[in-house]
Amino acid sequence: MGTAADSHDVIEVRGARENNLKDISVDIPKRRLTVFTGVSGSGKSSLVFGTIAAESQRLINETYTAFVQSFMPSLGRPDVDGLRNLSAAIVVDQERMGANSRSTVGTATDAHTMLRILFSRLGTPHVGTSGAFSFNLPEGMCPECEGLGRISTIDVDELVDRTKSLNEGAITVPGFTPDNWYVQVYANSGFVDPDTKLQDYTDQQWADFLHKENTKVKIGKNSLSYEGLVVKVQRLYLGKDRESLQPHIRAFVDRAVTFAPCPSCGGARLNQAALASRIGDANIADCSAMQISDLAAWVAKIEDDSVAPMIAGLRDTLDSLVEIGLGYLSLDRQSATLSGGEAQRVKMVRHLGSALTDVTYVFDEPTVGLHPHDIQRMNDLLLRLRDKGNTVLVVEHKPETIEIADHVVDLGPGAGRGGGEICFTGDVAALRASDTLTGRHLDHRARLRTETRTPTGQLAITGATLHNLHNVSVDIPLGVLTVVTGVAGSGKSSLIHGSLATRADVVTVDQSPIRGSRRSNPATYTGLLDHVRTAFAKANGVKAALFSANSEGACPRCKGLGVIYTDLAMMAGVATTCEECGGKRFTAEVLGHRLRGKDISEVLAMPVAEARDFFTEKQAKAVLDRLVDVGLGYLSLGQPLTTLSGGERQRLKLAIHMGEKASTYVLDEPTTGLHLADVDKLLALLDRLVDDGNTVIVIEHHQAVMAHADWIIDLGPGAGHDGGRIVFTGSPADLVADADTLTARHLRAYVTRP
Repeated sequence: MGTAADSHDVIEVRGARENNLKDISVDIPKRRLTVFTGVSGSGKSSLVFGTIAAESQRLINETYTAFVQSFMPSLGRPDVDGLRNLSAAIVVDQERMGANSRSTVGTATDAHTMLRILFSRLGTPHVGTSGAFSFNLPEGMCPECEGLGRISTIDVDELVDRTKSLNEGAITVPGFTPDNWYVQVYANSGFVDPDTKLQDYTDQQWADFLHKENTKVKIGKNSLSYEGLVVKVQRLYLGKDRESLQPHIRAFVDRAVTFAPCPSCGGARLNQAALASRIGDANIADCSAMQISDLAAWVAKIEDDSVAPMIAGLRDTLDSLVEIGLGYLSLDRQSATLSGGEAQRVKMVRHLGSALTDVTYVFDEPTVGLHPHDIQRMNDLLLRLRDKGNTVLVVEHKPETIEIADHVVDLGPGAGRGGGEICFTGDVAALRASDTLTGRHLDHRARLRTETRTPTGQLAITGATLHNLHNVSVDIPLGVLTVVTGVAGSGKSSLIHGSLATRADVVTVDQSPIRGSRRSNPATYTGLLDHVRTAFAKANGVKAALFSANSEGACPRCKGLGVIYTDLAMMAGVATTCEECGGKRFTAEVLGHRLRGKDISEVLAMPVAEARDFFTEKQAKAVLDRLVDVGLGYLSLGQPLTTLSGGERQRLKLAIHMGEKASTYVLDEPTTGLHLADVDKLLALLDRLVDDGNTVIVIEHHQAVMAHADWIIDLGPGAGHDGGRIVFTGSPADLVADADTLTARHLRAYVTRP
């Protein structure tokens, strides 16, 4: 009987083959904390996200009606023989929280909702229900800026050249050439003379040309719509989400549009009635702008039995944000400006307050962006979720988090085709004793650099005041490896990105999404595909365009996508492999052409490391060498960029920039997504960049990278308004020997641990 009961205490995975998983079977204990380890590309995400979480979400979606399902994303069944004893899965990932300017930390955590109820009950003068304090509802929003807190103004001189006439090309908006239809309407509208220079227009002509609302004009026999240039630009470009615009249009909008705080609400987003209502000496906008740690202290002072449960709920949420290392944020901080790690932690707080139990929570490297000081607090929260009776699954590389696991599943032994197998399951003590790559590296420590390189000069930053920086001046040594450290929110990114990003010789390599469609892949993004197509064309005596799935060689049925997207009207749309090309994306004729025995689809399916051995062409080999150098040898050439993690995106960008001649590289947490064994390879790569005469500046929390630095710049002492100062500059050895900062304490413990 015990066995039957016990069988419900594990999630049973049988025959998982998603992506590179090699028909694996594993039991995962329920209501425990299981950490999944292994090198990048070993199959961790394919098992946890692509199989377990995906099937749980698909099964839940199937319980809805066909009508409701039609509004949900299509989820195909994972390639697995069987999954038993699943519970509802909640994925808490590092996806940014969208670009909606109405979403803030307060709205995303419900803290703002509780604050609104508090003000509707206790605020004086009383102004109404909680809706009267919402900047997203008509009754609360500022009427001038409609609750956005800012107004946009267009710089007319970025739209036109006043020294020219319309016929001479006075309009400088992209695409608005003199022969363009829009420009022809202006020229023939009768409101202005197309041969008069704009600077000679009368006030009336200028107003009609720029600001006239939509009106009908007669041009020849046609009656056409006319609207002023500013009105048209606002409709065409400013009414759309910035990310959806083409890059050259986005660059134009960034030049032409300036945002200023709304003069009516001063950026507070709310109408005057809401701003007039106060509790003590603060209105709701003051509370939203406070650092969360300060707001928690402010709320704690409110004693009123009528709102006691509300105060308790709000305090719990704010205290959790502080506890998770986000006390430096404010509730009015826009969600879109949070880093991936910050976004994941904000989502985590939402679930901590949930009344749900027996749920499966799935986390993707929750320590990203966290200083060792904060990882302890993150670990406590993971354990709290488990202790509420939930199953917690964590994909993670940091030894501090692996240490707290009840159970470890290690995948590998390698990446891509060399991975996808279970190398170990068991507790941490057994992992340590196992002869796996993860087990061997769990106690591995990088040594302090004993001899530091001599700088070749200085890069001066003076008087930096961005965000929380307190008038910071610091010299960054040139020609060496500098690591910038400090807790999350201490000002590292503000100092480095804010001061260096605009300098001409500085290349910033970050983890932001790579713009591109589902047709984009490492081969197209790095320019490698051009060399591949040329090699195929030369070997077969045909033209290179045939070997592009976006051009002549594309399968006509699926247009080179390899799949057919079918809209099932009431049901969710589905993607099925194209029957004509079998998912290979090219026509039969193109697939008949070979290069050293392989067709183009077989080459695009190759992992980078295999392709490096396959290609003899010098230019192709150079690109592939760099991809292997940055640890991406396991990616296939044709893998869609949309499937890459933040760390993989950063390393892909680094591979491209290594082909250029830069002098200063700025890297933002390059250890993200790297196994302990691969961190050593990254350090060797950083050394090579420096030894080639470059300056390398790394924003990083990983102690191995700190220990390996020539120079450390430590910010702090805390986060938010408790940070923003330089608390140490010098060598890692000096930091460990003499300093008393949070970073110094943790690095000292790291290098002296037996």
